[in-house]
Amino acid sequence: MKKLRFAVLAALLCPFLALAQFKISGKVSGTNGNALSGASVKLKNQGFTAGSNANGIYELSNLPAGSYTVVVSYLGYATQEKKVIVNANAVADFTLQQLSFVADEVVVSATRVAKNAAFTYKNLSKADLDKTNQGQDLPYLLNQTPSVVVTSDAGAGVGYTGIRIRGSDATRINVTLNGIPLNDAESQGSFFINLPDLASSVDNIQIQRGVGTSTNGAGAFGASLNIQTTTRKDSAYAELNNTYGSFETWRNTVSAGTGLINNKFSFDARLSRIKSDGYVDRASSDLKSFFVTGAYYGKNDILRVNVFSGTEKTYQAWNGISREMMETNRRYNSFTYDNQTDNYQQDHYQLFYTRNISKQLVANAALHYTYGRGYYEEFKEAQKLSKYKIDPVVVKDPATDNIVTFYDTSDLVRRLWLDNDFYGTTYSLAYTPANNLNFTLGGAYNRYEGKHFDEVVWAQFANYNGAASMRHRYDDNDAFKSDFNIFGRLSYQLDKLNIYADLQYRNVFYSFYGRVDASSFAQQNARLEFFNPKFGLTYNLTDQSNVYASVAVGNKEPNRRDFVDSNTGTRPEHENLTDIEFGYRTQQGDFNIGANGFAMLYKNQLINTGKLNEVGGQTRQNVPDSYRIGLELDARWQIVKNFSWTATATLSQSKIKNFTEFVYDDDENRAGEFLTFDYSNTNIAYSPRFIGSNEFAYTYKNAGIALVSKYVGEQNLDNTGGKDENGNVVRVLDAFFINDIRLTYNVKALGIKNIGLNFLVNNIFNVRYAANGGSGAYLTDREFGRYEYFYPQATRNFLLSLNFKF
Repeated sequence: MKKLRFAVLAALLCPFLALAQFKISGKVSGTNGNALSGASVKLKNQGFTAGSNANGIYELSNLPAGSYTVVVSYLGYATQEKKVIVNANAVADFTLQQLSFVADEVVVSATRVAKNAAFTYKNLSKADLDKTNQGQDLPYLLNQTPSVVVTSDAGAGVGYTGIRIRGSDATRINVTLNGIPLNDAESQGSFFINLPDLASSVDNIQIQRGVGTSTNGAGAFGASLNIQTTTRKDSAYAELNNTYGSFETWRNTVSAGTGLINNKFSFDARLSRIKSDGYVDRASSDLKSFFVTGAYYGKNDILRVNVFSGTEKTYQAWNGISREMMETNRRYNSFTYDNQTDNYQQDHYQLFYTRNISKQLVANAALHYTYGRGYYEEFKEAQKLSKYKIDPVVVKDPATDNIVTFYDTSDLVRRLWLDNDFYGTTYSLAYTPANNLNFTLGGAYNRYEGKHFDEVVWAQFANYNGAASMRHRYDDNDAFKSDFNIFGRLSYQLDKLNIYADLQYRNVFYSFYGRVDASSFAQQNARLEFFNPKFGLTYNLTDQSNVYASVAVGNKEPNRRDFVDSNTGTRPEHENLTDIEFGYRTQQGDFNIGANGFAMLYKNQLINTGKLNEVGGQTRQNVPDSYRIGLELDARWQIVKNFSWTATATLSQSKIKNFTEFVYDDDENRAGEFLTFDYSNTNIAYSPRFIGSNEFAYTYKNAGIALVSKYVGEQNLDNTGGKDENGNVVRVLDAFFINDIRLTYNVKALGIKNIGLNFLVNNIFNVRYAANGGSGAYLTDREFGRYEYFYPQATRNFLLSLNFKF
């Protein structure tokens, strides 16, 4: 009878036992017995993560009963896994073996923040990227991270894409590949179309929002993307990834690696092709790339060589469409010329050497070279020949020698070329005299040489007085830029308090061909020097939670257009930003959350006002005071073993205190006439007040399903905060809410290590929206008006991938 009662009681308690929450805890130490603080502890294929405290203790709490694989990693030590059966609180200690070689992570550690740093950041692993990597450009793989808005000219994420973080566009986002600058030295933008399918060769990314830590290349005024490409894999492998989707989108990727040969060498390679017709008419893309890397691992050093390249041919979809067209013919493309294309190739060569000089001292150095060349071709209607340095076409009567026809305009086709070289060195020296003290000295010296030249390749008239051939070069100018920086960084752990200091000096020299006055040009030089200090404090409330605060100063030089269309007397000032960050982070095993507040205070921010300077150039103008303030949330909750919830949210306000807009009359007879409009406390363009993302993910055995959502609030298309006669806000991008469904299935079969099926349905509710646009004002013969244009994004569409891993 007692046995029967026990059985009944056990049966009644089974559901509650299944829901019972347990924990896995333990200590992480090295073979010498020293505790390893800051080790990463996670459950394999689960969302539970933790870190070890100053005594090496970790805890993964609120775990349902079941079988788990605990994975522990620490820089410079071999990763270790243990299988743990959980039906009560469990203890699992780890003793990590120090590697007999240097880890690849040392290459980028100088430009990254550590786990408890007083800055705002997000780490994305290769597994995070692989979930959504189906051939769309890299910005689309970052779309679910805080404060991010992505855009696509072609409408479906293949071709020219853009990214904004905290409202700052790509020219204000510092991007490095293995610590080497990727931003174009002159325009300061990053063009991921030049490196298609880069994500397939990326191991991890750290996104630092705000000014962040000192890094190499252009100043970070919105964020930094620190990208690390392929790292060491111990086992040989091969992968074949194929994607087909809407708008005849194809991706074919093959990659392979040797694994570690004789415990010393490894080689990896990838070859990719991506093609798409685009959502917008004729907005096609034909993209190709490869990536090859080889490494030597010694006991105290590592030598790695990366060679990679990308080529793109993209039909232009740069003009956008009107608001009315968004409703009637949203896939419309105003370009009809057959070869209205952008054509570019970019080759990258990187050499890295890292040396463990002693247990306390690690040196890292790199050499790099990038060669880019290409052009975009466009048809131009009714162009003044004098603009292209072509004499007017005069047709005479052979009999009388009288002028019959005189042409000073013509339809034509032109090519705008860019041929550039970018090369230099980066370096860092990390000194760790004690477990609680770390000092890093780093920096870089880079040089850029750019050739800009433009050609007329066809004109309406086959013969224009012998003025030029069909490759008539009408503009030719060169630019040179050098960029030197050096920084020192100190991190000191005082009991529960971490003190961080970072000082950077940067020197920029730029030589360019630009305006001297309204009608003449000459080679000019400019030199700028910047000092960028950063300080931060982090206080550990518990082993799993901390609060932090930091203040960082950033300075940024004007871009090419600002320099070329001005002279020394009219050139805009450099921009200055003071970034204040403060927040709270906790990592409780099944629940991780980061809450962050920021205040980005600009001095002399550069914006478009329409004003012509004294030499007739329409460069951006400095506005004395502007700011961005906001709150960010980044959270993940593993509700049960198979079901997780991830969410981000940003609530912000971005304002320009005062500025004046200028609109000049474009009628030749009224040259110099203009209108002005004064504004105060207006919204900074492309800065939504609210951005949110959400993901519900459920896995069962080998299958998974996720609902992925993104909301972006209303955005102003310009800085005027314009309203119509009824007080309604005009010239805005409407808010949009987009939902995607992601289905995955993975199985081991037919001797293949993994066969993966990934089906992504984007915009499942068929929302008609635009993620980007622009506006302008005009004054013609004293008739004033404004216009706006938009870039429509794809309605419901899909991507289906079949992947094989051997």
